[in-house]
Amino acid sequence: MIGKTADEEVRKRLHNRLAVLRAERGITRRQLAEAVGVNHQTIGFLERGDYRPSVELALQIATHFTLPVEAIFSLHPFAPMSAQLYRSHPAPDPTIGLDA
Repeated sequence: MIGKTADEEVRKRLHNRLAVLRAERGITRRQLAEAVGVNHQTIGFLERGDYRPSVELALQIATHFTLPVEAIFSLHPFAPMSAQLYRSHPAPDPTIGLDA
């Protein structure tokens, strides 16, 4: 095949939330790498989507974060966390409490 469709490119890439999870928990790439037994550069490659983890590594990362694998890795882009929060907690009505 000469050219690849956008659909094929999306399927080829493995999306992840590693950077978000690390930031939430205040851990560095190096700390995560040591916890799961890989080089810290591997974590950077994973976060950028330049490397696909083995099943074993994906499971080790999920265990470290105490999350299911599918909460960390996906074949499709994740929705922004803010969109998920707004969907579950609608914005308050700004007119409530105003005297007319």
